[in-house]
Amino acid sequence: MAPAIAQTLLGSLPAPREATFGRWRDAAGEIIDSGIAIFFPAPGSFTGEDVLELQGHAGLIVEALIERVVELGARRARPGEFSERAFLNDKIDLAQAEAIADLIDAGSRGAARAAMRSLQGEFSARVQATRAALTHLRVYVEAAIDFPEEEIDFLASTELAERVAYVRELLGEVLQAARRGALLTRGLTVVIAGRPNAGKSTLMNQLVGFDAAIVTPVPGTTRDPLRATLEINGVPVELIDTAGLREQGGANEHDAIEAEGIRRARDAIARADHVLYVVDAAEDPDAYSFAEECDTLPEGVVVTLVMNKSDIAVVDTAPGGGNAADASAMDSPRIAISAATGAGLDALRARLASVAGHAEAAGGTFSARARHVEALERAAQQMDAACRQLAAKQGELAAFELRGAQASLGEVLGDVTSDELLGHIFRSFCIGK
Repeated sequence: MAPAIAQTLLGSLPAPREATFGRWRDAAGEIIDSGIAIFFPAPGSFTGEDVLELQGHAGLIVEALIERVVELGARRARPGEFSERAFLNDKIDLAQAEAIADLIDAGSRGAARAAMRSLQGEFSARVQATRAALTHLRVYVEAAIDFPEEEIDFLASTELAERVAYVRELLGEVLQAARRGALLTRGLTVVIAGRPNAGKSTLMNQLVGFDAAIVTPVPGTTRDPLRATLEINGVPVELIDTAGLREQGGANEHDAIEAEGIRRARDAIARADHVLYVVDAAEDPDAYSFAEECDTLPEGVVVTLVMNKSDIAVVDTAPGGGNAADASAMDSPRIAISAATGAGLDALRARLASVAGHAEAAGGTFSARARHVEALERAAQQMDAACRQLAAKQGELAAFELRGAQASLGEVLGDVTSDELLGHIFRSFCIGK
């Protein structure tokens, strides 16, 4: 259809892949616009189909041109349809298609670079290499099942152990990289928590570079969580300042507004990727306030103790420093800062960048999504199950788990993805692209 539309709209079909100046006319022969036309014949186009690209002027002219093209038999593209057609025509795999949307939506330079690496196939190549090694392992195991009369016990051989170790290493590496890539794609959610007047809001303002939060000496000034977005060494960060976490039985325990603020603070902590727990080092040098809060924190939450007011207090930042009553408080990393003067903030920013995997991102992290991580985690679990079956000399059950792991890897690339999931993925794209 694209060649026929080009003939009518331009008067002739442009030479393949050559920029051609033309005037585009309506049904009455009046000029709608003029500009550059490029024709990409199938299969040498992004979608693998005949594609006519028109580069004209902006504004109302664009809509008039679209209406003319629709008159000639075209239709407006559905959200994500160009990428979907490229995927269905085997021009790109599903991970690359999703990288297009991630590139468009990138919230930082680091996320954009990671998305571009995925679009160029780096993520897909890692998954394909892992799947190839897994396929070789499956062949070896199933051959041992098919020839049980052989004198050699293949399931107990050194070669099998080496193959298993190699696959597990590849799978572990790509899973860790995907986790970093997913975090880089969606950004890092960091919650600032701590007791009232520990300096949380002042720290928030220092990190974002403007007065995002109101700062007063009055305890409980911050009630609702305050949000601001910033970029730290290429990593997008959503920073959330929260209400002070008071001790049980505090003077304002009947203050319904403050109680709601504390509840929202705890909800934010539960959803955080990382928590900066701010301690007033002048009043609480041993971080007892954090030790008392440990039991209320969600299991597995990653915390950095921010020992504030280092300009007026001597701070011990060694792990386990001071005499904190709780072991988890002693194990958490500590960074001494002064939210008032800005001292120590570079170290804190470096800590946040490290948590987001920035060091690895600079070396080649690709973009990834939650569904990629879930599929890779499932493959890792199936691989672990296969290892247990191999140890028990249950070759058939091991082969079953290996087939499952292979299918899970295929989900990342779209080899075994349902139509319903495909529809959801491509509908999330911007219009057309």
